Amino acid sequence: MDHDVRIRHITEGDWDDIVALEADTYADGALSEGRAALRSRARSSPATCFVLEVGRQLAGYVLSLPYPVGQYPDLDREEEVVFHSRNLHLHDLVVGEAHRGDGLAGELLRRVTTAARAKRYQRISLVSVGGSEGFWSAQGFHALREIALPANYGPDAVYMSMAVAADPRPERRNPSTIRRADHPRMTK
Repeated sequence: MDHDVRIRHITEGDWDDIVALEADTYADGALSEGRAALRSRARSSPATCFVLEVGRQLAGYVLSLPYPVGQYPDLDREEEVVFHSRNLHLHDLVVGEAHRGDGLAGELLRRVTTAARAKRYQRISLVSVGGSEGFWSAQGFHALREIALPANYGPDAVYMSMAVAADPRPERRNPSTIRRADHPRMTK
């Protein structure tokens, strides 16, 4: 890709573009929620909601908010309660059609996962829609088919979840504190 890619937190000036991307993405179904519902989800957890810019164009966004395991937002209602949960629900991740296939959805997911780890969430959940279950499975999510979903999420909707892995950066140790058993060349 020959443009700069930037992921940042959502600002007030982003909402027209977010609403347009959401409407374009879900135009064929009943999944489009509208500005008020989308904004209410972002207000629930601004630190875990992001936009993705390619060059100077808003090309994607992700809305994620704390939600109890096994539960999910009602598409027909705005969020009224902020849940105190160790589960972060990735409610909506959209990349504009012109940039699909460029790996940008994975970049947004990595940013959400990093934020979840920093805020000590234990799990990330989502509802896979529009035939995206394969993509989410490849990212480490597991289907929980026993969790019933309302019809307005679509016929192929699947609740999915994954554990938030520990920080992948190796821990740094002072070499003088390494014990014999910690070093493979020092074992019998």
